[in-house]
Amino acid sequence: MLQQAREILKDSFGYHTFRDQQEEIIQTVLSSQDTLVLMPTGGGKSICFQIPALLSNGLTVVISPLISLMKDQVEALRANGINAAFYNSSLSEIEEREIESDVLSGGIKLLYLSPEKLISSTNSWLSNAKISLVAVDEAHCVSMWGHDFRPEYAQLKEFRERLSDVPFVALTATADKTTRKDIIKQIGLKQPKVFISSFNRENLSLEVRANVPKKQKIKEIRNFIGDRINESGIIYCLSRKGADEMAQDLKGYGYNAASYHAGLAANKRAKVQENFINDKTNIICATIAFGMGIDKSNVRWVIHNNLPKNIEGYYQEIGRAGRDGLPSITILYYNLRDLMVLKRFAEGGAKSEVYIDKLYRMLNYAEATSCRRKILLSYFSEHLPENCGNCDVCKNPPTFFDGKIIAQKALSACHRTKQKIGTNMMINILRGSANQDIYQRGFQNIKTYGIGKDVSFKDWQHYSTQLLNQGVFEIAYDESFTLKITEYGRSVLFEDGAIQLTIPTDKPIKQKGGKKASKKKLSPDEELFEVLREVRRGIAVKEKVPAYIIFHDATLKEMASEKPTNQLDMLAVQGISVIKYDKYGKTFINAIEEFNQSKLNTVEATHELYKKGLTVDEICFTRELKQETIFSHLCKLYFDGEEVDIQQFITQAEQAAVIKAHKKIQDFTSLKPYFDFLDSKLPYYKIRVGLTLLAKKAK
Repeated sequence: MLQQAREILKDSFGYHTFRDQQEEIIQTVLSSQDTLVLMPTGGGKSICFQIPALLSNGLTVVISPLISLMKDQVEALRANGINAAFYNSSLSEIEEREIESDVLSGGIKLLYLSPEKLISSTNSWLSNAKISLVAVDEAHCVSMWGHDFRPEYAQLKEFRERLSDVPFVALTATADKTTRKDIIKQIGLKQPKVFISSFNRENLSLEVRANVPKKQKIKEIRNFIGDRINESGIIYCLSRKGADEMAQDLKGYGYNAASYHAGLAANKRAKVQENFINDKTNIICATIAFGMGIDKSNVRWVIHNNLPKNIEGYYQEIGRAGRDGLPSITILYYNLRDLMVLKRFAEGGAKSEVYIDKLYRMLNYAEATSCRRKILLSYFSEHLPENCGNCDVCKNPPTFFDGKIIAQKALSACHRTKQKIGTNMMINILRGSANQDIYQRGFQNIKTYGIGKDVSFKDWQHYSTQLLNQGVFEIAYDESFTLKITEYGRSVLFEDGAIQLTIPTDKPIKQKGGKKASKKKLSPDEELFEVLREVRRGIAVKEKVPAYIIFHDATLKEMASEKPTNQLDMLAVQGISVIKYDKYGKTFINAIEEFNQSKLNTVEATHELYKKGLTVDEICFTRELKQETIFSHLCKLYFDGEEVDIQQFITQAEQAAVIKAHKKIQDFTSLKPYFDFLDSKLPYYKIRVGLTLLAKKAK
């Protein structure tokens, strides 16, 4: 069955290997076990139920809260030749009857349903369908502890009970530990196997800018966009008025922007979103209260004009950038007025204490002086051992010191009170406070009482924030906001776990930005990428689908780098399935060949410089090409029989490693499986050289 899954991955979706955990998740789902999947945006959640759907005999029902997301995913599946449909309030009565008929006749493998339509259909036509799998997408919506609770999701448990023998898979990109437990309870998952993929989106840069005056902020945003005039981006605003004003300002400067929020008429909102998806509008200014619900893969940047209301929402919103894995930028602007407005929204409602506490965790992130990626990951119970190097704090680091003793004092206070206290109580214990609550609970008698009285309350708050942000503690929202010691925290308290903290300071981190980047000359690969984008745009307009439905930017980037000119090489590019090659392959091959003919033959140009005795680095410099490209030229020349010595670029031990990997992988075309198999120990160019030597010998 797994072999069939791998074949479907390659033939139907165009990918040669599964991503982290996908294969194990698919195996679990196929064994009819309930499953909970936590995987970051862009991590490949959909594959985890789409491939089991194609391997099953019945219908897979996918419950999704967003009409636009359903439409996107169904279009993407149909583009790969897969029978899928959506069933929601956007359909006419005639369209509904057609889909019902197709489902009951077995003509549809995946049916995307809104929760409202699921409720109304369960006791009617849907009860006659042969359902083999149910996938609950955006599963955090079922939980009151989640950041985007939907009341209609509350009836999913009843649907689960009706289909007691059918496996359910719940999927989400954003859920802390409390929300995960609640998802299992609210849906009624039966002893589910839980998969938590890494939440680390390394391709996203993280930056926060505090208390920037409004005029300066607008100027910085204009300059930022001006350097990325052809890129897609989203600006999240706190209010509808703010979104409208931002869009108007940008349009006044000639930028292609539009606002998008719940205050717009439904047809206007749909048109704005359609234009954004189809690259007719580059910039969307949206309220943070309104989910975009899109699967657009080429969003290159996300800006928050105001403080988000919680980390889950913020993580999901920045996750809309760089879904294709290419480098993307995220910037968060905030000031204390944002905090006051959001706090006022949260007060007085249900679970207000939870929402206010999560808001302050968001503020802690914004004010942090330690690696921001560590903070995001620790919120989702993931520990990053090293600083990321791709956030503003890492790029402009504050002063650090060995914080183990400070951390141990705080951990000891929490441990000796049996992890039943919150942050303020912990600080009061450490400072030896004589307040009534401490004496009523007998905390003045523990050994840690007063051990930190030499540190001010404000400085203890600074350290406590960092201890939370770095994953030493986590907050149990469902246990009166008490602090819990994590596995990492236990290693700091009882073992040799190390921790670095920053010295408290009232000085803000020095911010960069607002400066226009100088224009750079495009490399040949970048030129070809732009050519291929135009080809893709033409096809998308003709077929009336979003451009990324044809191919993602990442696929075009690889195509521009590898320059395939035949079917075998084209199918080796990630994201090109057999069906998509049949539909579009020759069109793109023709574009690549025309591009090559318009310039000096790139391989021959490399050959001429090699024959003159230039080194690889010198050829790279002369031709303004990447090292990987030059090595691909040299390997091609060697394979074609030219006198090129590629053996010099790889040792015997490295060649042996490639041969060993090839016995397992049995593929000469794709380098990524070898890179993963060899635990990233060999660079791509050495893998290419090793495979070329092996292929030439076998020729």
